[in-house]
Amino acid sequence: MDTSPQLKERPILFSAPMVRAILDGRKTVTRRPVKGLKTKFPVVAAADGTPLRTGACWDIGGPILHCPFGKPGERLWVRETWYCDHDEVMRGPYLKPDDLDVSEARDDGTLVYAADGLTPYEAEQPVWKPSIHMPRWACRILLEITDVRVERLQDIGRADIRAEGLQCPSELASDDVSPNYRDWYPAAWKELWNSTGGDWDANPWVWVVEFKRVTP
Repeated sequence: MDTSPQLKERPILFSAPMVRAILDGRKTVTRRPVKGLKTKFPVVAAADGTPLRTGACWDIGGPILHCPFGKPGERLWVRETWYCDHDEVMRGPYLKPDDLDVSEARDDGTLVYAADGLTPYEAEQPVWKPSIHMPRWACRILLEITDVRVERLQDIGRADIRAEGLQCPSELASDDVSPNYRDWYPAAWKELWNSTGGDWDANPWVWVVEFKRVTP
């Protein structure tokens, strides 16, 4: 009997463009707002100015916060917009039918994902199911956390913006670019953050979760 401990997994939602970036290998980090932080408290920092850290728990002023996405070595399974052309699945609560082979369903178009784009046949299918409703069995992307930290939203360099999955123009794909082009990075990052309902101007604390893709 296998008595090895199971790696802890948690679901995480990504939009279709960010799923595409993960599949393409362009996205290796995600930033999510720190919830429950009372910014009126002073920041407790180490000698070099970084927030104090203990595993996936951080003290950045006020209560000790635990990263809700896990710690290095743990895993995240990606929830994305999807559809399964199977009556039993669509009736809910999205349980996997006994007669459904997931690998075959992906190959023959029974199980499809919005991030892959629409073919004419898929365009005639019913409305896509939102990512929040994706069950674990339909997940095709598994990520292993490699690092967790906290920082201010705007404290991000060009390399980290690229690692967020933004497709920058080829002439901007390195740190050695003309000053005339450098403003593209913060402007593009600001636009992406605000498009998710975030508030760039508030410059909130965010969880920075770095990851690598692993076999589901």
